[in-house]
Amino acid sequence: MESRVSNRKKRRAKVRWRRVFLLLFLLLIVTGAGYTAYQYYAGVHQTKPGDALNMDNLEFNGKKDANGRTNILLLGIDRRGKEDSRTDTIMIAQYDPKKNQVKLVSIMRDIYAEIPGYKNYKINTAYYLGNLDNQKSGVELLRKTIKANFDIDVQYYVLVDFQGFVKIVDTLAPQGIEINVEHKMSKNIGMTLYPGKQLMHGKELLAYARFRKDAQGDFGRVARQQKVLKALQKEVFSVNGLAKAPKLLGTIQPYLSTNMSKMDILALVKDVVLGENLKVKTMTVPIAGTYTDAYYPEVGAVLEVDKAKNTEEIKKFLDEE
Repeated sequence: MESRVSNRKKRRAKVRWRRVFLLLFLLLIVTGAGYTAYQYYAGVHQTKPGDALNMDNLEFNGKKDANGRTNILLLGIDRRGKEDSRTDTIMIAQYDPKKNQVKLVSIMRDIYAEIPGYKNYKINTAYYLGNLDNQKSGVELLRKTIKANFDIDVQYYVLVDFQGFVKIVDTLAPQGIEINVEHKMSKNIGMTLYPGKQLMHGKELLAYARFRKDAQGDFGRVARQQKVLKALQKEVFSVNGLAKAPKLLGTIQPYLSTNMSKMDILALVKDVVLGENLKVKTMTVPIAGTYTDAYYPEVGAVLEVDKAKNTEEIKKFLDEE
């Protein structure tokens, strides 16, 4: 009799502890969701009125990758109050969930390219020309241009105003991001940067990434952009960066336009964060030995590229095992 009573008490105790554990678990979820929402909207509310990009529902007829990878056209623009912005940064990012690997193809903005429906111009002019016609979309015309010249298909686009880049750097690392500046830089970047290792805040890091007035020109600028992205990747995947993830998403959201749904973004972020040892590989187009410098009166200095060779190398890079 006593043993039966004792067993009953033990069972009741287990049930109580299970209930307590379940309540604590639910409380943890609710608290976590509340913290995430609070941090996200704290990031959103950092945006000043009128600074938001406000470019929703842009036409973009992207194509899904047949091998289950995610291909994204990454574009950086500097509005500075102007509506005739050109894409200062053009990259294609490919994420392979099976390998937890990102490949970045940086496309030089001075490539002399065939723009469907227009004369040949620098490739970064496609975005501008597409926006001039109210019936068209700058991101869609640039997608068509990349497809026409290099036979690359992308599913999504992400358009970021550089003001958002500055905000996200300062939110992620208020103390700055460490960068080794190769030499003195000042022309056309609104400040002077001195050589050596240093902690750089958002505006300084943006100026560093955009500088191109040296012997390396746009090639040096693209190399610096890739260097900055790798430094940011390291910071984002630190314990500090992961804790700030909701606020970072909220910070960048007003300065970003994309055809990715929130579920698409969350799924991609989840895969990247939960995957082990994210690997990042980079490529610059045109590749060495496949271009010549040229000049056209209506266009200016351009890069004449061997499109067949570069198309072959891009496909090899994106499809390599």
